[in-house]
Amino acid sequence: MELSDRIKAFERLGTQLKGLSPSDREVLAMGAKSENAWFTDESVRQAVSGIAFMLEPNSLKQWLGSYAIVNSQPKKVGVAMAGNIPLVGFHDLLCIVLSGHIAVVKLSSQDQYLMRQIIQWLYEIDPKLRERIKIEERLNHVDAIIATGSDNTARYFEYYFRNIPRIIRKNRSSCAVIMGEESPEEISKLGIDIFSYFGLGCRNVSKIYLPDGYEINNLMEPIESFQPVIHHNKYVNNYDYRKSIFLVNRQPHYDNGFLLLIENSSVVSPISVVHFEYYATLQDLDEKIAAQKEKIQCVVSAQGWYKGSVPFGKAQLPDPWDYADQVDTMQFLLSI
Repeated sequence: MELSDRIKAFERLGTQLKGLSPSDREVLAMGAKSENAWFTDESVRQAVSGIAFMLEPNSLKQWLGSYAIVNSQPKKVGVAMAGNIPLVGFHDLLCIVLSGHIAVVKLSSQDQYLMRQIIQWLYEIDPKLRERIKIEERLNHVDAIIATGSDNTARYFEYYFRNIPRIIRKNRSSCAVIMGEESPEEISKLGIDIFSYFGLGCRNVSKIYLPDGYEINNLMEPIESFQPVIHHNKYVNNYDYRKSIFLVNRQPHYDNGFLLLIENSSVVSPISVVHFEYYATLQDLDEKIAAQKEKIQCVVSAQGWYKGSVPFGKAQLPDPWDYADQVDTMQFLLSI
């Protein structure tokens, strides 16, 4: 199967996803929700739209133009997919197939329905992809592995797959940088990065760096429109639990009725909680972020003013070249 055919198949998938009817979207959402209560209609819609965005022909052309992809003997590359947000493993599948290898997919128990449907649509678009994408329960006989999980799971993966080329991803989260001059409209966009997928994704903001003296109300008031998140049963359970802990332990915190803010140097925070930390100077900020680089997936800032950051509201719209953990997945695949 030629590279041009593989590219064309994914482009057609992107077109198909953009053209889904309301009834098709409803069926997808119902199937996803039946196995994972976090996968709401909005979460599924956002995930599908994000993949369609990633598969824009111009984006694929720009991305793949940086690599020399040749027709060589394909290897079996296992991919152990996570299930924290809908279709989170799609990018690894995309990279494996376009690099010329065979994707041996172990689906997450939390995200089987959606991924199976995406793979089925790819089979229908080009039946030759049945030889390039295999769904398996075990990854015993693979030549390389890409696996994503918790810090504990990552240690298991590192040991089990120690004898083959591998990318093993651990738990990460994302942070936001406030300079102090943002408008309420800009801060509202930051709310998208905090509350999309209920904060479950590695690209969700769970930590905010604030300039010394910043008034917290300037942060809390513009995100009031995200209050409906509290009506989700699993989210409110997390919120109530964390709030009770803060109250019992008399930990100083801010509470707007659906989000808890607490001063903490850690990047990773529990669901319904966002950590914040003050910085004195830009150099101080750089040093704080550098110290946490192993835990940070991406940084967001208003209009992307901070170096290497993503504009507010765009954290969950990665381009195909926005690799997880800043590890070039495509280069890894071309090297095995």
